[in-house]
Amino acid sequence: MEKVKAFAFVGTVLKNLFRKPATTKYPFEPAQYPERMRGHVEIDMQNCITCGLCMRACPSQAIRVDRKAGTWEISRFDCVQCENCVNMCPKKCLTMEIGYTQPDVEKTKEQFIKPIEEP
Repeated sequence: MEKVKAFAFVGTVLKNLFRKPATTKYPFEPAQYPERMRGHVEIDMQNCITCGLCMRACPSQAIRVDRKAGTWEISRFDCVQCENCVNMCPKKCLTMEIGYTQPDVEKTKEQFIKPIEEP
């Protein structure tokens, strides 16, 4: 009975020896993202009117908009990539870019400032 237990995984081992690896060569080859991956939020501050609809649509409250200061701020680690902000934006200045948020050791916020329009 003990010999049967010792050879229980021999079939699996032999099968895996002749199969392609399940892992990718990520650092040496670019990552292949799935077709419908949401990625992360990007903003085009040239078109943003700082209306705050994206902030109100965000379920995780990762976006802060200050209309008076003309700033748009996102906490990338609080964002759940639900795409609600992109769908609510009236000027379509928000987009979902393919790719993951870069890892970091602490939570940081990215702030974007609306450029001053010259008359």
